[in-house]
Amino acid sequence: MKKILVIDDEQPTLKMFTLLLEAMGFSVLTAEDGRAGVDVFRDERPDIVFTDIKMPVMDGIEVLRNIKEINPHAEVIVITGHGDMELAIQALNLDATDFINKPVQRQALSQALQRAEERLALSRTEQTQVSLEEEKDKAVLHLRGNVTGLTGTFLQSSFSRAAALGHGCIELRFDENASINGAGITTLTDLLGDFREKGGRVLITGLSENFRTVFDMVGITRLAEFGDGSH
Repeated sequence: MKKILVIDDEQPTLKMFTLLLEAMGFSVLTAEDGRAGVDVFRDERPDIVFTDIKMPVMDGIEVLRNIKEINPHAEVIVITGHGDMELAIQALNLDATDFINKPVQRQALSQALQRAEERLALSRTEQTQVSLEEEKDKAVLHLRGNVTGLTGTFLQSSFSRAAALGHGCIELRFDENASINGAGITTLTDLLGDFREKGGRVLITGLSENFRTVFDMVGITRLAEFGDGSH
């Protein structure tokens, strides 16, 4: 049975997570503060961690930093207050792979878990996270799994090859499981800005609502058009 760690200082939240996640078939570990959560993670090494951002003793940002030092490949999903996007972006800059808002809804939790499990499966099989294909009137870059600073070089080379096809339009087609951290967002912003200055057009499709909100906050919506994924 897969193990999941939930770190939150609110007992009702821990109970709610435990009920929902056990019903989904997970073995649930819990901790009531960040320091205890890091200790549990070090001992149990779960693949997926949910952590609240605002906690006494050790906040979620410091928890994230500690867990990533122990296992850079752990899927850490931060729990933020509704609309607390600045903290969500700060967490993405520290390699959080996703975030969900309080009050946590079952559907949002289920979707976040599905994306996390798909990213873990991709990392185990080492499938390519960025791939290029050519369609009639555009180049299409498929992005899946975790797009991070580690994949930045490959993203840059793939984007250059897409631009060299000469269509003047590149579609970034995100899989539902795709996550992009702060370094990946910086790389993407630079690529889109350069391409736009040269008269190119970029269409972004398939992006989850969470990351679409982040892209809006960091200004990517000024550099690209967003589609509904219907292609």
